[in-house]
Amino acid sequence: MLREFNVVIELDEDGYYVASVPALRGCHTQAKSLYTLMKRIKEAVELCLAVEPHDLLPSPCAPAPKISL
Repeated sequence: MLREFNVVIELDEDGYYVASVPALRGCHTQAKSLYTLMKRIKEAVELCLAVEPHDLLPSPCAPAPKISL
């Protein structure tokens, strides 16, 4: 089953891209490139769902890019 999640991406003061998934508590990662960041956030989502498969939070933010797993 394909699931979609909103991903919030920011650029920090050190030049790293930081991604988080508001619907999954504690689901975030960082990388120097967007390509690497997207690979890492997909891995982070998979790990978060494996640990807490029903720990979804309501999303308080505006629509953002989605990823499919």
